[in-house]
Formats: sequence, C-alpha cells, structure tokens
Amino acid sequence: MAKSAAKSASRAKPPASAAQKSAKQPDIVESDNGSDHVVEPPPPEAVEPDPELTPEEAEAARKSYLLRRFWISARGFWGRNGDRLAWLLTIGLLILILGNVGLQYGINVWNRAIFDGIEQRDAPTVYFLTAVFFPLAIASVLVHVAQVYARMGTQRRWRAWLTNAVLTRWLANGRYYQLNLVGGDHKNPEYRIAEDLRIATDAPVDFVAGVTSAFLSAATFIVVLWTIGGALTVTPAGTAITIPGFLVVAAVLYAAIASGAITVIGRRFVQISEDKNQAEAELRYALTRVRENGESIALLGGEEEERGGLDRNVGNVLRQWALLAGQHMRTTLVSQGSSLIAPVVPILLCAPKYLDGSMSLGQVMQAASAFTIVQSAFGWLVDNYPRLADWNACARRIASLMMSLDALERAELGKGFGRIKHGETAGEAMLELKDLSVTLDDGTAVVGETEVAIEPGERVLVAGETGTGKSTLVRAIAGLWPWGGGAVNFHPDRRLFMLPQRPYVPSGTLRRAVAYPGAEDDWRDEVTCEALHKVGLDHLKEKIGEEGPWDQTLSGGEKQRLAFARLLLHSPDIVVLDEATSALDEKSQDRMMEMVTEELPRATIVSVAHRAELEAFHSRKIVLERRKGGAKLVSDVDLIPRKGRRRLLGRFLRPRRQAA
Repeated sequence: MAKSAAKSASRAKPPASAAQKSAKQPDIVESDNGSDHVVEPPPPEAVEPDPELTPEEAEAARKSYLLRRFWISARGFWGRNGDRLAWLLTIGLLILILGNVGLQYGINVWNRAIFDGIEQRDAPTVYFLTAVFFPLAIASVLVHVAQVYARMGTQRRWRAWLTNAVLTRWLANGRYYQLNLVGGDHKNPEYRIAEDLRIATDAPVDFVAGVTSAFLSAATFIVVLWTIGGALTVTPAGTAITIPGFLVVAAVLYAAIASGAITVIGRRFVQISEDKNQAEAELRYALTRVRENGESIALLGGEEEERGGLDRNVGNVLRQWALLAGQHMRTTLVSQGSSLIAPVVPILLCAPKYLDGSMSLGQVMQAASAFTIVQSAFGWLVDNYPRLADWNACARRIASLMMSLDALERAELGKGFGRIKHGETAGEAMLELKDLSVTLDDGTAVVGETEVAIEPGERVLVAGETGTGKSTLVRAIAGLWPWGGGAVNFHPDRRLFMLPQRPYVPSGTLRRAVAYPGAEDDWRDEVTCEALHKVGLDHLKEKIGEEGPWDQTLSGGEKQRLAFARLLLHSPDIVVLDEATSALDEKSQDRMMEMVTEELPRATIVSVAHRAELEAFHSRKIVLERRKGGAKLVSDVDLIPRKGRRRLLGRFLRPRRQAA
C-alpha cells in the first residue's frame, strides 16, 4: 500500500502553474528507439497576417508559414537535444549515395567496353568483362541495401523523435482536451499524429536522398555525355550549324519540357492531397464515434441516421479520391510517356555519328545509358511531384496542430487573454479561489470574479441553473481550463482527485480500469476487490483479471460506481465531483455519498450537482447565478452549523444565513 500511495500522490497533485513549469528543467522524454531527447518550449511567437494582403495572398502566406513552422520543430532531430544517431545515419546515407553513383559510373564504363568487345568480336575481352560484372553488381546491390537501411533508419528515428515531441506537448496540461474548446485548424489530431506525421518525416528523407543522388548523377554523366557526344553539325537549308555537347543540350531540353509539363498539370496536387487527407481523417473519426457510442445508437435505433452520416463521409472521401485520381492520370501521362521516349532519343541522336563511323557501338550504348541517367536526374520532379504534394499537405496539417498547441502554451505563459494562475494557499485553507474569473478563449466572460476559501474537511455543493458555468468552474479548478483571471490555490502537498460525469474506462483488464490512473499492480487484488464491494460491484470481482471492452459493457451507473472505487483506492485529500452520481438512482447515490463520508472523513469535497437531495451530504452550499458579464456567486449557505468563524472572501455575496 505504501507503493500505491506514493504513486497516486504523484499523479493526483493539483496541476502546476505555467510559471512553475517554466522554472523547471525541460522535460526529458525517452523514445521507443532508446534515445532520450529534450522537448524545448517556448513556442514561436504568433505571426499575424498583413492586413493589406488580399484573402488569396493571406492564404498563401499562411501556407508558407505552416511549412516554416513544421521545420522549426522537425529540425530539432539534428539539434543539440535531438537523436544521438541522427547525424551518423545522415552522413552515412550521403556516403552511400556517393558510393552508389560511383558504382553507377563504373557500370556505365563497363557497358561501353562490353559492347565494343562484342562489336570487335574480341572474345577474351568479353569473357574478362563478364567476370568483372559480377563483383560490380554485387557491390551495387550491397550499397543499395545499406542505403535502404540508413534511409529507413533515419525515417524511423525521426518519426519517433517528432512523434514523442508532439505527443508530449499534446498531452501536457490537458491540451488534448482544451483543443476541443478552441477554434483553429486542428481537427482529428489523432490522424495527424499517426498518419500525417509519418508522411511528413518519411518523404523529406527520400527527397533529400533523391535530390542528392540526382545532382551527383547529373554532374557525373553530363561530363560523360559531353565527352562522348562531342559536337554535332547539322546543315538545315544549306547552312552548317555546330551544336557543342549536343547530347547534354538534348537531355536538358528534354527534362525541362517534361518537368514544366508536370508542374503545370499538377499545380492543384497539394490542395487536393490536403483535402483528401482531411476527408480520410473525418471518415475515421466518424467510424470511431459509432464504435464508441454503439450502445446509445443501438438503444435509440439510430442506425439509419448514422448510416446517412457515414455515407456522406464516404462520398466525400470518394470525391476527393476521384479528383486525386485525375491528377495522377495527368501526371502519369507525362511520366510514362517520358520513360518510354527517353531511352530512344539518345540512340536516334547518336545514329548519324555511328553510321559515319565517328562513334563506336559501345560509345552509343554508353551515351544512351548516360542520357537516361541524366534525364532521370533532371526529371526527378516528374516522378516525385505527387509525393512532394502529399508531403506538403501532411506537413501543413501537422504544423496547424503545432500552431494550435503554440496558442495554448502562450495562454499558459499568460500571453494574450488572461490566464488563471495556480498556486499554494498561505494558511490552513485546502482550496482558495482568489478573484477568480473564467472566460472563453476569446475573452467572453463565463464566471465573474469570485473569492472563496474552503477549509479542511468541508463538503461544498456548487449549485445553479444549467449554463451558469458550474462545470467550467470545476475545470478551471482542476487546471483544465486556462482562460480567465485570478488564482486557484491549493494547500501544499495535498492531492486532488476528479470524478467526472462520464468516467473514463481504459482498455485492458478490469483491474487496470479500477486502478486508473494508477498502475494495475499498485494495489493487491484483495484491496481492489474490497473497493468494488464497497461500491456495490461484487458481481465484477471474479472478472478483475479479464480483458474486455469494459467501456462498452459497463452501464453508466456501473461506470460511476467504478469511479468511486478508484476514489477509495487513491484516498486523496481533495475530491471534486462533477455530476458524479447523475447515472445512479437516489438510493444508490445516497449509499455512494455515505460511503465517501465514512471512508474519507478528512477529505475536502467540492460537488457540482443539480439534485437537491445531495445537500444532506454537504456542509455548505454556494450558488451561481447567470448575470450580465458572466455568472456570479450570489449565495453561500452553511448547511450544517459550524463552530467558530470560517474564513470567507465574498465580494459579490448576499449576507449568509444559517441553516435552520
């Protein structure tokens, strides 16, 4: 039990303020590949669009900044706090690319020699070159294999590093929850992290390797073409025209035409790829929602309505795929035509020189091979434009998520709209709301200035009409709602535990579900079963080690009882109940509240609820009322008379009355 208490204490402490966090050392995160790295805040400053730009120019500027924002974080892989093997793999990949180009040149020279030997019927030379070919081929294969290892190793470790960095920021301070409350381009973050981030880290490595290889190949084989082809003299209309390095000129012109065509044809590739990815993400999200809410949908008979929504999502995906298919068809027209024509062009160009005896067959074949390599190098964009467009779209989607997280981090640092501070109480009070106001992220007031002190052992009921901001106030107390002003202070070294209206039930064994957010081995099975017994879940004790979809199989009432069992295991100092008994009948609710009072007599309890019967289990009641400029705390009543005077700061309260 000592082990479990220590662990739960570390998990259940009130959230630290942004100021406290900024004073700490940066978080150290260990990736799945064994490398530790440091995630370094703060986020970049917000970039406001120039008001003089047209909407189209502003959108173009936004997209340009998104790519810059992606690289601000992604390049950290090679930084001081990046992966320890990043530079080793990168340099190794470049060396292997250089070696591959060298072997490519060796095979090109071999190609000339073997055809010259065949043309001259030189059997010893042909046999010798045949023997030489196999070491060259084996070396080329091995270099290619090593290049794949270095390239994919870099991609894997970069993805692991950046995924850990994004997940750390996403999960910190409840930001994964806060993203649902604010505007911005961050829909379906789970798809962006799982899929878009994969493409955003895979493609750049391929691009750099491809561009480097293309540049080195072009530089090497342009020299070959210039040397072999020499000058070509043509006599149109009786005038002699000499074209120096005619094969090089032909290769450059050919690649320029093909690349220009693909650029014009595929100019909408980026936007269509981005729209397709968004449509795919929305379809996955809709399917996940159906699975997670299957019981409610089945009980209400909502299959037809859900099918209609899913059909719309599928239709949107298919429309985007149709547009993408059209783009692929047009680019394939250019790339496939180019791949068929490219090998023939150099042979036709060299044919006159071969026929007049100024070029040997080996030189023609060497020139044809070199021309194809140069054309492929220059035409790299032709073959990779679709993937480049897909990367562009994915990088922007990841950057959009990063920018939304940036905005939340700036809010935590007190930039922009007000930020609720979290600190420690100076006296004996367990919880203080000092001049606390709660707003939306755009500054709209939800709860006006409130000052309350809650003493140790008090059980406070927060009441008010629907829409007065009770649950928002609870989120602000828990540190999940950052927008507002004033401070929420907790007694030092006291542990806070939240019971929401809809308890989260993780996947895995029932033992894990009861222990959450602790580890399932933090408590002995006898202790866990005793907690289940006290909350009326005896029928589940025999299934404690079973894995199953407990989130789907447990009823709403059973989930809330399960949450109370967690409460007993963690035994915190401060308990916040947000409609935590709404799924229970009155008798079950009374038993749960009596059990909490008996098992945790020293705990300070703050409850948000509508049922009047709950007043019997609380010593104090405060009431929120909707007013202009945000809800106000208008009443503070002692439900159970207490000796002595309790400290209360109530700027906007009517005089308190004692309970009869």
